[in-house]
Amino acid sequence: MPHTVNAVIVTEKDAPAEVTQIIVPDPGPGEVIVDVLTCGVCQTDQHFQQGEVGDNFPYLLGHEATGRVSEIGDGVTNVKVGDKVILNWRAVCGECRACKKGDLKYCFDTHNAEQKMTLTDGTELEAALGIGAFTEKTLVAAGQCTVIDDVDDASNAAVGLLGCGVMAGIGAAINTGEVKRGESVAVIGCGGVGTAAIAGAKLAGATTIIAVDLDPRKLEKAQELGATHTVNSKETDAVEAIQELTGGFGADVVIDAVGIPATYKQAFYARDLAGRVVLVGVPDPTLKIELPLQDFFSRGGSLKSSWYGDCLPSRDFPMLVDLYQQGKLDLDAFVTERVKLDQVQEAFETMNRGDVLRSVVELSA
Repeated sequence: MPHTVNAVIVTEKDAPAEVTQIIVPDPGPGEVIVDVLTCGVCQTDQHFQQGEVGDNFPYLLGHEATGRVSEIGDGVTNVKVGDKVILNWRAVCGECRACKKGDLKYCFDTHNAEQKMTLTDGTELEAALGIGAFTEKTLVAAGQCTVIDDVDDASNAAVGLLGCGVMAGIGAAINTGEVKRGESVAVIGCGGVGTAAIAGAKLAGATTIIAVDLDPRKLEKAQELGATHTVNSKETDAVEAIQELTGGFGADVVIDAVGIPATYKQAFYARDLAGRVVLVGVPDPTLKIELPLQDFFSRGGSLKSSWYGDCLPSRDFPMLVDLYQQGKLDLDAFVTERVKLDQVQEAFETMNRGDVLRSVVELSA
């Protein structure tokens, strides 16, 4: 029987996020209903609100979530009722050309639920990143559920952030940047994703980890999570500072967690001659960058983009939860505040002021 639940939607471009009732249908074949426990407030949700992702309003927001499976549709075998899960927005198909080559992280046909959740008047909702988790219950494809150990309720908020931002940052360092023991890493932009990249560089064994940002508060948090050096780029030339801290050569890996031309140029020139640049900050689609072609030609290494940290949720989420439970990855440090469903718009404003790494909406336990 369909469920009527409270959820956060945005009805048109730049409209405030508001709580309303929605209808969650019974799960069809390959679909599951998840009772949402927590959901992080990510800037991507605000991009949906601002019409920067598309114009398929109304949107059901939210995607960095933990939950518990409450119903399953026909043919679902990877999860069962009662499983605690982290939701992911890359449910690989196993059939596209990338999957058949073994590059599942580049799957070109990831799965979402076939059915739509709706407003009470029948208007179909577009779920943010195919999840829509600012709600008491959500409908997703079974493959969007990654089963994890049943961590205590106090930890739900922390592990749920692996569903997007924290995974993007850690993966940018470990999976995309392939940081090795003893290497030097610089991260430009120390919001949630950049700070996670610093934590990832520490996990990978980097010995010089340089955090770059304009905000002293963010640099302080970056140090808490593994940065060995900080650079306030408002006061110091970031490229020169990174080179000075790496023997004059530049870092082995430079991660741009901002995604604007100015920071990408800093990343490009702050790497060693054979270093790697990783772009994980999501750029505005209207932005362009211009660099001398000779500067590309005269350097080795690689220039990479990192989408979702090049992760495989089924592999990476349980591994990182294990590291968290062992005390080797401080996911709790990313949870700045815990809020209610009707405080999402306020959380966007707090995020824009740079006051948090993550606000997390807590729902039922």
